Amino acid sequence: MLIHSATQLLTIAGGPQRGRDLGELGIIEDGALLIRDEKIIEIGSTPKMRAKHPDEPTLDASGSVLMPGFVDPHTHLIWGGDRAKEFEMRLEGAHYLDILKAGGGIISTVRDTRKAPLESLLSQTRSRLMRVFSTGTTTAEAKTGYGLQTATELRMLKALLTLDREGPLELAITFLGAHAIAPEFKDDPEGYTDHITETMLPIVSDWWETHAPRRQSKPFVDVFCETGAFDLAKSRQILEKAAALGFPLKIHADEFDNLGGASLAAELGAASADHLVVTSDEDIENLANSETVAVSLPCTPFGLAHCDYTPAQKMLDAGVILALATDCNPGTTWNESMQFVLALACRSMKLTPAQAIVASTINAAYAIRRDDRIGSLEIGKQADMLILSVPDYRQLGYRYGTNLVKKVIKRGRVYSVDVGYYQTA
Repeated sequence: MLIHSATQLLTIAGGPQRGRDLGELGIIEDGALLIRDEKIIEIGSTPKMRAKHPDEPTLDASGSVLMPGFVDPHTHLIWGGDRAKEFEMRLEGAHYLDILKAGGGIISTVRDTRKAPLESLLSQTRSRLMRVFSTGTTTAEAKTGYGLQTATELRMLKALLTLDREGPLELAITFLGAHAIAPEFKDDPEGYTDHITETMLPIVSDWWETHAPRRQSKPFVDVFCETGAFDLAKSRQILEKAAALGFPLKIHADEFDNLGGASLAAELGAASADHLVVTSDEDIENLANSETVAVSLPCTPFGLAHCDYTPAQKMLDAGVILALATDCNPGTTWNESMQFVLALACRSMKLTPAQAIVASTINAAYAIRRDDRIGSLEIGKQADMLILSVPDYRQLGYRYGTNLVKKVIKRGRVYSVDVGYYQTA
């Protein structure tokens, strides 16, 4: 298929963009792109491409931006129940950590998720994946972490593998047994940390080898490095054990307190350090001197009605690789749309639309270490892209609260958003 006449074709070629280089879109005006066997074969101007491939089936993108599909590198898409009551409590003045200490927060969702059978988890999560895909995300990371016990965590992994096979949304899976201290270990955080390292991680490693497709590498292992969850020493213990078992690493850090988690991530070669609201200058410098991506989640402070966001401008000045993600979860930010993330990042972090787009595509792909096949429109890469209903990329970020995606293309197959999810054009 030849997609042609795009007003702007954003290639975003050349790999992840660091620091002040962020925002290079590689625009081809009146652009065209040839797809065969789920991959991009050729890119160029419409007149030249139509002349070269006169007999190719075509898709007219006139008046539209053609760009890579969004990559969402941090979500908690699978859970049971909801926490609407806690949202009301926060509006009445309760702090998130206070709710957590009282048995709410993550632990509330843990109770609901533990009770949910596999089919319930699948059906609840499918509806969220529909919204994720229809708003332009073609690949999303998805974490476990609402089980905090081996059986439920494995059930969540099984559900995520099933949903990834179903598609069309592609999932990068993360094991987050260290999301919070399990209620059974409420007064023994050291005991739960030991349980993760000595029992859960080895079991997950063996389970994955048996149940995951052979082509699929091990899931990431993540840890919530935060006051009230896992301090720096416990986070190191978990991540070092995970690395020894061959798991790639991620970390939640600096959402509320600066414990040094970002520097730990850089030291251990983690793919990303995420949240990073109160990150110190030293931690920023360590990230800048590493390949660890700083993943900002602006919807989280927005969802909590907080005023502080990731210090993006300081990070860009230092030379950090910056990415964006939704952090979609039931407690602090139930939002499936990367388009809203872009709009919020432009306002709260002073990113330009071009910078926000790159942070949501190739840099986000690098945060899940899939930049070799997604995140940009380049020859040989997977044909994952969006046709927007607008002619100028700056409409992303400028507009919000509406879906600007007209068609989603995943592995070369076209889905029309205006006629429903999974509906091929």
